[in-house]
Amino acid sequence: MESGSGKVVTADMLENIENPLALATVTWLPPEQGGRRSGPPSAPVYASTTTFRTGDAVESEPGWPATDPRTVSVLLQRIDPTPQTTELVKVGFLAPELARPYLHEGAELVILEGPKQVAHAVITEVLTEDEQA
Repeated sequence: MESGSGKVVTADMLENIENPLALATVTWLPPEQGGRRSGPPSAPVYASTTTFRTGDAVESEPGWPATDPRTVSVLLQRIDPTPQTTELVKVGFLAPELARPYLHEGAELVILEGPKQVAHAVITEVLTEDEQA
């Protein structure tokens, strides 16, 4: 692809999350429930946005979860190379300091593409600094 300056721009696919904060089980919604028409993503690392389901009043507001001010960018790295409807993933965040207060075993995430929920995840383990590599 060429940028406006005439330089060639490449987009390398992210293969690995360098410092995952947690492990989670993610379940991709079927298309008839609003999920991705193409099914689970096929790339090794999937980038999207997420918010945490906490039971706060904000979750009953119109437009939630897309309007949640706690929405953060998330990275999900499949552990098994084959895409599945329910799979174990490593979880990373572009701004980990914003996600850390909500991270605990059993925490629920709503995975979004734009305003649409495409999956949900449950944190199964929060990784220590030694386990993050």
